[in-house]
Amino acid sequence: MISEKSFYKTFALLTLSLALQNLLTYGVNLADNLMLGSYSETALSGSALCNQIQFFLQMLVVGASEGAVVMGTQYFGKGRFEPIVHTIGTAVRFGGGIAAVMFLLILFFPGQILGLLTNDAAVIAEGVKYLQIICFTYLMFTVTNILTASLRSVGIVKIGYIISASTLILNMILNSCLIYGNFGFPELGIRGAAVATLCSRTVELLIVIWYLKYKEHSLNLTLKKLVFIDRSYIRDYKRTALPVLTSQAQWGLAQMAQTGVLGHLGAPAIAANSIATIVFQIITVVVYGSASASGIMIGWTIGEEKEKNIKPMVKTLEILFLSIGILSGLAIFLIREPVLSLYQISPQAKALSMQFMAILSVTTVGTAYQMSCDNGIIRGGGNTSFSMKMNLISMWLILLPISIFAAFVLHLPPIVVFFLLKWDQLYKAIPVFIRLHRWKWITKVTREEAA
Repeated sequence: MISEKSFYKTFALLTLSLALQNLLTYGVNLADNLMLGSYSETALSGSALCNQIQFFLQMLVVGASEGAVVMGTQYFGKGRFEPIVHTIGTAVRFGGGIAAVMFLLILFFPGQILGLLTNDAAVIAEGVKYLQIICFTYLMFTVTNILTASLRSVGIVKIGYIISASTLILNMILNSCLIYGNFGFPELGIRGAAVATLCSRTVELLIVIWYLKYKEHSLNLTLKKLVFIDRSYIRDYKRTALPVLTSQAQWGLAQMAQTGVLGHLGAPAIAANSIATIVFQIITVVVYGSASASGIMIGWTIGEEKEKNIKPMVKTLEILFLSIGILSGLAIFLIREPVLSLYQISPQAKALSMQFMAILSVTTVGTAYQMSCDNGIIRGGGNTSFSMKMNLISMWLILLPISIFAAFVLHLPPIVVFFLLKWDQLYKAIPVFIRLHRWKWITKVTREEAA
């Protein structure tokens, strides 16, 4: 174990900053869920399906931005800033292209896409109302998140939670006005939630633009710098980012497929999955924050060419990940009833929510270890292909086939199907542990400085 206090201080600062950002981001979804859950269970289920599409976009955005983060942390460790600007510009191009394709698909085929996730006509109808508005946020969401994620590579994390806090406050105020028709506003229901999110995303982007123009002085990012990049860095970026992007894309598709499996088990299962997922996301913000923090610190260490420090760092981080996982799982289990008291849903949906959250309280421990080691340490060390290969095998050859067979051939109860959709968080700890302790994942993804 590392004994230097500076290590723990840096880890705690990064983890808590990133956790706060994630907490506030997920708080927007929680606010939508709570307010729509009080308005109508059908509206809640419709927005829950739409959030799975948003989650897929978010996974793609993470994939596009992580390439810039992995490269940027190592360049920052070397004290070189110019290459970081080129990689951020490349990431914005890739992410913007993805968002444009998603926008067009959702704009023209909303009902058909939602039909893949459920066969409930009423839920689809509500979801279409939401999607037809929310798709206009996709490009803004992508650019904002790539820029804020990329800034983490140089240790700038404050802007992330400033943006998320602003979004949460604005979204809650507008939700109250537009969903229910309070304070003289029209009662728009699920459309009101979508309009509130659209306004919030617009404010997010404006805050980022203001921050880059007036407050950020390390990279001095401008629109001109992001547009006129050194195209030779595209090759470097693709080599690092494409495995991450592929991994995140298939993970996002798999989560949509999982929602589709539960979505065909009825509206109560959809609502229960939505509630359990939001609670999981809220409680595990520290888990995901610690994973991102470890990746940043590992990248800095490699960039500084201090590889001898990595083994004690990894061993220390493993203990921290497990401790965070146990505490997070316990928290999920203990807050189940208080959270459900906030929802106006059917007794069946409440019972399923209790069961789903009990399962997540166990699998969260596995998530905290294997995901943090994989997406944090291994990916931060420059090895971006391991996660892609492992998840392709795990999700498409093991998890989904078994779950689909259990749901539609054996007709097992939703709680069994839900467990079969989540148990990979436990068994993936084995290959991740083996890969981690072979120490072959340390890879330099930077160029040598020209003489």
